[in-house]
Amino acid sequence: QVQLVESGGGLVQAGGSLRLSCAASGHTLSNFAMGWFRQAPGKEREIVAAITRYDEPAWSDASAKDRFSISRDNLKNTLYLQMKDLQPEDTAVYYCEAKETAYGLAIFASSVYDYWGQGTQVTVSS
Repeated sequence: QVQLVESGGGLVQAGGSLRLSCAASGHTLSNFAMGWFRQAPGKEREIVAAITRYDEPAWSDASAKDRFSISRDNLKNTLYLQMKDLQPEDTAVYYCEAKETAYGLAIFASSVYDYWGQGTQVTVSS
């Protein structure tokens, strides 16, 4: 069983930056594909960025690559999301998700993941 705890959210002005962390316990993350998702009120959960078990980042949206950087520290068993130039439309609860896999694939669908955290709120004011 893997427990994921997100942190680092908060209130930031438009154009600002935040770094989110996702600390894992119960299992080392080195064999896991992971992803950062977000969900705004009344909207479906959507992918922000993903990372393969080999630490290769991936984005389903090319524009997200410019503003969202995903990385992992396997020694700290922590996943990160560095966000810059935040805009009000980025306001959402951000979740990290994980799935143990033998394959070096990036997973963009939340339904495929087996573990997820409680989320951290990011609010961007205009």
